Amino acid sequence: MTVKELALALELEPVCEAEPDREVTGGYTGDLLSWVMGRAQAGDAWITIMSNNNVIAVATLTDAALVILAEDVHPDPGMAELAEKKGINLYRSPEAAFPLCAKVAALL
Repeated sequence: MTVKELALALELEPVCEAEPDREVTGGYTGDLLSWVMGRAQAGDAWITIMSNNNVIAVATLTDAALVILAEDVHPDPGMAELAEKKGINLYRSPEAAFPLCAKVAALL
């Protein structure tokens, strides 16, 4: 499933669609950035409530397919621009992280 297909299925709000045709191969949920760095896999849909620029750095290091800001979190100023610069797909959702994870798992 591509990032764009997943985003449409989950009714995600695009913040930055840098590479919408990228394949999503798994998922990860976490908010402790150092923990995510050591556990998220390339191709993951990463669900988090963290909204600062460090999220983009971690997404770049882990080669996440996309980042989903759950629970109606808005990106910090400059986050969308950094995502665009680094080629990171960034979306938002009003849903809580747990049901969003379940939906991602069911789709993948």
